[in-house]
Amino acid sequence: MIQKRNLGTSAISIAPLVFGTNVFGWTTDDQMTFKLLDHFTANGFNAIDTADVYSAWVDGLEGGESEKAIGRWLKKSNKRSQVVLATKVGAELSAAKKGLSKAYIISAVEASLNRLQTDYIDLYQSHYDDLDTPIEETLEAYDTLIKAGKVRIIGASNFTAERLTAALEVSKANNLPEYQTFQPEYNLFDRADFEKNIKPVTTASGISVINYFSLASGFLTGKYRKGEDLKDSKRSGFVEKYMTSRGFRILTALDEVASKYNTNPAAVSIAWLLANPAITAPIASATNIGQLDDLIRATQLSLDQESVALLNTASEL
Repeated sequence: MIQKRNLGTSAISIAPLVFGTNVFGWTTDDQMTFKLLDHFTANGFNAIDTADVYSAWVDGLEGGESEKAIGRWLKKSNKRSQVVLATKVGAELSAAKKGLSKAYIISAVEASLNRLQTDYIDLYQSHYDDLDTPIEETLEAYDTLIKAGKVRIIGASNFTAERLTAALEVSKANNLPEYQTFQPEYNLFDRADFEKNIKPVTTASGISVINYFSLASGFLTGKYRKGEDLKDSKRSGFVEKYMTSRGFRILTALDEVASKYNTNPAAVSIAWLLANPAITAPIASATNIGQLDDLIRATQLSLDQESVALLNTASEL
């Protein structure tokens, strides 16, 4: 039985793995998208994370492709009530479509709802901070959407610890909705900012952490070990920064632990995240059923203290 975890102080609970969907409508077609989401939900998992901007960085795409693909699956599968649907607002879609102003959030949510073919979003997240808009204005927009039944709870992503703290203070002072979740970049390679700056805030505030880049753009799966491995990868631009002496030291430790548990580096990487009580559920993506099964198995893998210590030491800065 999968042990679900509540999001912040809300009544929403999720299984301890969030499906990251920036590949939908980009490297994954509808047929595979539907197979993946059917398999994910059939195995008891329920949290799907997307964003309005996925995948605008790809030539020929404009953003919204991932939401549209999920919307088509929701319509076909009739599984809306079975999933916790998370999307984001605020990333730049165009010069006029970005930020966290009230007017923009109110219009952007309608576009997301339309693409997702649903009338509510479970978790609506501020994708990036907006220093040009007063925090109170942003939270008032979310308050309007929650009262209208279009959004259930809110979260934030990519804020500094100081700005996240400031937002929580504004919520309390003005009786406005509070961020219930936070999405930082966090994995065995990228540890410092979360552990030093963000974790104290999320832990003290009871905010649930659903971290992204859990597998460091695929580097922590172990499939990128030399330059040639990047040749045909669409993620090569993301992965190169991990190919350092420290990165390879982490892979060696992952190989050792994976051998001990008769599993693979990806599963160990996810299990290491889940061994951290500050993490509610890592976000990870898959482009085929085999990869997804690896992620599912990872949630059932409980690392001993010796293995966690080995990985912590290997990944120290």
